[in-house]
Amino acid sequence: MEATILSRGLERPLSRAEYEDFLFEEAAMLDHRRFDEWFALFTDDAVYEVPQAGVEDNANSATDLFYIADDHAKLRFRVARMQKTANHSEFPASVCSRSITNVRVTGNDERGVHVECRFITYRSKNEATDLYCGHHQYILRHEEGVLKIASKRTFIDMNSLRQQGKVTIFI
Repeated sequence: MEATILSRGLERPLSRAEYEDFLFEEAAMLDHRRFDEWFALFTDDAVYEVPQAGVEDNANSATDLFYIADDHAKLRFRVARMQKTANHSEFPASVCSRSITNVRVTGNDERGVHVECRFITYRSKNEATDLYCGHHQYILRHEEGVLKIASKRTFIDMNSLRQQGKVTIFI
Protein backbone atom coordinates (compact mmCIF):
# COMPACT_ATOMS: atom_id res chain seq x y z
CA MET A 1 0.00 0.00 0.00
CA GLU A 2 2.44 2.64 -1.17
CA ALA A 3 0.99 6.09 -1.80
CA THR A 4 2.24 8.83 -4.05
CA ILE A 5 2.43 12.47 -3.08
CA LEU A 6 0.81 14.98 -5.41
CA SER A 7 2.61 18.24 -6.26
CA ARG A 8 0.58 20.29 -3.75
CA GLY A 9 1.70 18.02 -0.90
CA LEU A 10 -1.52 16.00 -0.97
CA GLU A 11 -1.39 12.24 -0.83
CA ARG A 12 -2.97 10.50 -3.81
CA PRO A 13 -5.70 8.20 -2.51
CA LEU A 14 -5.22 4.46 -2.80
CA SER A 15 -8.01 2.27 -4.15
CA ARG A 16 -11.11 1.74 -2.05
CA ALA A 17 -10.20 -1.94 -1.77
CA GLU A 18 -6.80 -1.11 -0.26
CA TYR A 19 -8.40 1.08 2.40
CA GLU A 20 -11.04 -1.59 2.96
CA ASP A 21 -8.32 -4.19 3.60
CA PHE A 22 -6.68 -1.81 6.10
CA LEU A 23 -9.97 -1.30 7.96
CA PHE A 24 -10.69 -5.04 7.98
CA GLU A 25 -7.29 -5.64 9.57
CA GLU A 26 -7.91 -2.90 12.13
CA ALA A 27 -11.22 -4.58 13.08
CA ALA A 28 -9.45 -7.95 13.41
CA MET A 29 -6.86 -6.41 15.73
CA LEU A 30 -9.62 -5.11 17.98
CA ASP A 31 -11.62 -8.36 17.85
CA HIS A 32 -8.55 -10.33 18.91
CA ARG A 33 -7.52 -7.77 21.57
CA ARG A 34 -4.25 -6.96 19.80
CA PHE A 35 -4.41 -3.49 21.30
CA ASP A 36 -0.68 -2.68 21.09
CA GLU A 37 -0.71 -3.44 17.35
CA TRP A 38 -3.86 -1.37 16.97
CA PHE A 39 -2.29 1.56 18.82
CA ALA A 40 0.75 1.35 16.52
CA LEU A 41 -1.58 2.19 13.59
CA PHE A 42 -1.98 5.77 14.91
CA THR A 43 0.24 8.72 14.03
CA ASP A 44 1.92 10.67 16.83
CA ASP A 45 -0.53 13.56 16.30
CA ALA A 46 -3.59 11.30 16.03
CA VAL A 47 -6.95 11.81 17.68
CA TYR A 48 -9.52 9.13 18.54
CA GLU A 49 -13.01 10.43 19.25
CA VAL A 50 -16.40 8.95 20.04
CA PRO A 51 -19.12 11.62 20.29
CA GLN A 52 -22.30 11.12 22.26
CA ALA A 53 -24.77 8.74 20.58
CA GLY A 54 -26.98 10.32 17.97
CA VAL A 55 -25.04 13.57 17.38
CA GLU A 56 -24.40 15.16 14.00
CA ASP A 57 -21.14 14.54 12.12
CA ASN A 58 -19.98 18.11 12.76
CA ALA A 59 -19.84 17.61 16.56
CA ASN A 60 -16.89 19.34 18.20
CA SER A 61 -15.13 17.83 21.22
CA ALA A 62 -14.36 21.34 22.51
CA THR A 63 -18.05 22.22 22.85
CA ASP A 64 -20.06 18.98 22.67
CA LEU A 65 -20.22 15.92 24.92
CA PHE A 66 -17.96 13.10 23.75
CA TYR A 67 -17.61 9.67 25.34
CA ILE A 68 -13.98 9.65 24.21
CA ALA A 69 -11.83 12.55 22.99
CA ASP A 70 -8.26 11.25 23.11
CA ASP A 71 -5.05 12.58 21.70
CA HIS A 72 -2.14 10.16 21.17
CA ALA A 73 -0.98 10.27 24.81
CA LYS A 74 -4.48 9.70 26.23
CA LEU A 75 -5.06 6.87 23.76
CA ARG A 76 -1.79 5.21 24.86
CA PHE A 77 -3.03 5.38 28.46
CA ARG A 78 -6.45 3.96 27.48
CA VAL A 79 -4.81 1.06 25.60
CA ALA A 80 -2.60 0.23 28.60
CA ARG A 81 -5.56 0.40 30.99
CA MET A 82 -7.67 -1.84 28.75
CA GLN A 83 -5.10 -4.63 29.12
CA LYS A 84 -4.93 -4.59 32.94
CA THR A 85 -6.94 -7.03 35.03
CA ALA A 86 -7.63 -4.11 37.37
CA ASN A 87 -9.80 -2.64 34.60
CA HIS A 88 -13.01 -3.85 36.23
CA SER A 89 -15.29 -2.65 33.45
CA GLU A 90 -13.56 -5.08 31.06
CA PHE A 91 -12.70 -7.96 33.38
CA PRO A 92 -13.51 -10.53 32.33
CA ALA A 93 -12.88 -9.21 28.87
CA SER A 94 -15.74 -8.72 26.42
CA VAL A 95 -15.86 -10.89 23.33
CA CYS A 96 -16.35 -8.67 20.29
CA SER A 97 -17.09 -9.18 16.62
CA ARG A 98 -16.91 -6.26 14.22
CA SER A 99 -18.27 -5.92 10.69
CA ILE A 100 -17.05 -3.13 8.41
CA THR A 101 -19.07 -2.22 5.31
CA ASN A 102 -19.69 0.54 2.76
CA VAL A 103 -16.09 1.78 2.70
CA ARG A 104 -15.82 5.03 0.72
CA VAL A 105 -12.94 7.37 -0.06
CA THR A 106 -14.48 10.81 0.43
CA GLY A 107 -11.59 13.17 -0.29
CA ASN A 108 -8.14 14.27 0.71
CA ASP A 109 -6.45 17.35 2.10
CA GLU A 110 -3.19 18.30 3.78
CA ARG A 111 -4.07 16.05 6.77
CA GLY A 112 -4.48 12.91 4.64
CA VAL A 113 -7.08 10.85 2.80
CA HIS A 114 -10.62 10.87 4.19
CA VAL A 115 -12.26 7.45 4.36
CA GLU A 116 -15.67 6.57 5.80
CA CYS A 117 -17.34 3.25 6.54
CA ARG A 118 -20.30 1.76 8.37
CA PHE A 119 -19.83 -0.64 11.27
CA ILE A 120 -21.68 -3.07 13.48
CA THR A 121 -19.96 -4.25 16.65
CA TYR A 122 -21.35 -7.11 18.70
CA ARG A 123 -20.09 -7.25 22.29
CA SER A 124 -20.77 -10.28 24.49
CA LYS A 125 -20.13 -10.18 28.21
CA ASN A 126 -21.79 -11.61 31.30
CA GLU A 127 -24.31 -13.65 29.28
CA ALA A 128 -25.56 -10.59 27.37
CA THR A 129 -24.84 -9.42 23.85
CA ASP A 130 -24.96 -5.72 23.01
CA LEU A 131 -24.99 -4.19 19.57
CA TYR A 132 -23.33 -0.92 18.56
CA CYS A 133 -23.87 0.41 15.06
CA GLY A 134 -22.78 3.54 13.30
CA HIS A 135 -20.10 4.96 11.08
CA HIS A 136 -16.41 5.73 11.29
CA GLN A 137 -14.69 8.73 9.74
CA TYR A 138 -10.95 8.32 9.24
CA ILE A 139 -8.13 10.49 8.07
CA LEU A 140 -5.40 8.14 6.86
CA ARG A 141 -1.92 8.97 5.63
CA HIS A 142 1.39 7.32 4.94
CA GLU A 143 4.29 7.91 7.30
CA GLU A 144 7.61 6.34 6.36
CA GLY A 145 5.79 4.17 3.82
CA VAL A 146 3.26 2.80 6.32
CA LEU A 147 -0.45 3.61 6.26
CA LYS A 148 -1.47 5.20 9.58
CA ILE A 149 -4.56 6.64 11.26
CA ALA A 150 -4.29 10.40 11.82
CA SER A 151 -7.89 10.66 13.00
CA LYS A 152 -10.67 8.24 13.83
CA ARG A 153 -14.14 9.48 14.75
CA THR A 154 -16.70 6.85 15.65
CA PHE A 155 -20.32 7.94 15.46
CA ILE A 156 -22.77 5.67 17.23
CA ASP A 157 -25.92 5.85 15.11
CA MET A 158 -28.32 5.12 17.94
CA ASN A 159 -30.60 7.33 20.01
CA SER A 160 -28.86 6.39 23.24
CA LEU A 161 -26.79 3.73 24.96
CA ARG A 162 -29.44 3.06 27.59
CA GLN A 163 -29.60 -0.66 26.76
CA GLN A 164 -25.79 -1.06 26.61
CA GLY A 165 -25.17 1.11 29.66
CA LYS A 166 -21.80 2.52 28.63
CA VAL A 167 -18.91 2.21 26.21
CA THR A 168 -16.19 0.02 27.75
CA ILE A 169 -14.64 -1.28 24.52
CA PHE A 170 -12.93 0.22 21.50
CA ILE A 171 -15.70 0.35 18.93
